[in-house]
Amino acid sequence: MRIFRHYEELPAEARGGVVAIGNFDGVHLGHQALIGEAGGIAKDLGAPLGVLTFEPHPRSVFKPDDPPFRLTPLRAKARHIEALGADHLYVLHFDLDFSRRLAEDFVDAVLLGGLEARHIVVGRDFVFGNKRRGNVELLERMAAEKGFGLACVKPVCVGDEGTGSEVISSRTIRECLRESDVRGAAKRLGRFWELGGRVEKGETRGRGLGFPTANVPFGDYLRPAAGVYAVRAGVDQGPDTIWRDGVASIGFRPTFGGRELLLEVHIFDFSGDLYGHQLRVAMIGYLRREVKFESADDLIVEMKRDTERARAVLAEVDGPMPLENSVAGAR
Repeated sequence: MRIFRHYEELPAEARGGVVAIGNFDGVHLGHQALIGEAGGIAKDLGAPLGVLTFEPHPRSVFKPDDPPFRLTPLRAKARHIEALGADHLYVLHFDLDFSRRLAEDFVDAVLLGGLEARHIVVGRDFVFGNKRRGNVELLERMAAEKGFGLACVKPVCVGDEGTGSEVISSRTIRECLRESDVRGAAKRLGRFWELGGRVEKGETRGRGLGFPTANVPFGDYLRPAAGVYAVRAGVDQGPDTIWRDGVASIGFRPTFGGRELLLEVHIFDFSGDLYGHQLRVAMIGYLRREVKFESADDLIVEMKRDTERARAVLAEVDGPMPLENSVAGAR
C-alpha cells in the first residue's frame, strides 16, 4: 500500500479508483464493512482501492484542549487499513482552512480533480465541508450530475434482539476502554485494542523488583482505565511482528509516589534489549485496579499473582489479536 499526503499530481496508478472516505479512528467493524464494500466494488470494476482520511483528526483541530482520544494514530491506522487490502491511502492535512472549504469544492477539486475517483463509498451519516453542509444527499446529486458512482454503507451493529442492538462507533469503544472493558472494545473492533510506541528508558525500578518492564509513551493514544492488564506485546521486526505474552500496568505507581501516567510492560520469559524498538501492546484482559501498597515487598507478592492471572487469561486466547477477525461476527 502506498501512502500519499496530497491529492494533486498523483501518479496515474493512484487515480481512477474506488475511494472509501472517513476518519476511521479505530478501524472498527463498521469501518471494515465500509472499506470492504469499497473493495468489492473495486474488484468488480478492475480498479484500485483507495482510502481517504484526514490528519490530524478533525476533533483535535476543533477541540485542541480535549484530552487524548485517538484509538489508532496514523501509524496504527495505516497498518490496519493495509491489512484490509487497500492499494492507496490518501492522508489529507486537516486544519481550520481546510474545514472552511465548500463541500462542492471538496468533491470537484479533491475527489474528482485530484483522485479522479470512479466510485465513492461513505457511511450514511458522513458529513463534510464548510459547516458540515456536505452530506449523502449532496453526494447523490453530484454523482448524478458528474457521473461518478456512489455507495452509502449502513452502520454495523452488535447485540441481539433479546438485549438490543447497538451501532458500533469509535465513541462507544472509547467508553469501553475508559471503563476497563477491553473485551467489549475488542468485540466492536474485531480484534484486541492495542497501543504502540517506541520503548523509552525508565527508572529501571521494575528490574530491581524482579519484573523488568518496557516503558512505552502514550503519545496521542486514548488513556484507558488505570490498572493491570494481561497483554500480548509485539516487537516489529521488518515486515513481521513477533508476539509474546506479558502483563502491563497503566497507572501512576502510587506505591512510589508517582505522578505521571505510565504504560509499563513486563514480557514473560524475555531478556532482550527493547530500547528504541517499536512495541505494540494488545490489551487482552483487565486483571485489577491500581492499588497503593504498604511496601515494595507487598507489591512484589501482588505482581507474582498478576503474572499467574495473566498467564491464565492468555492461555484461553488464540493468537495475538482476535476475538473476531472480520465483520462476520457482527450484523
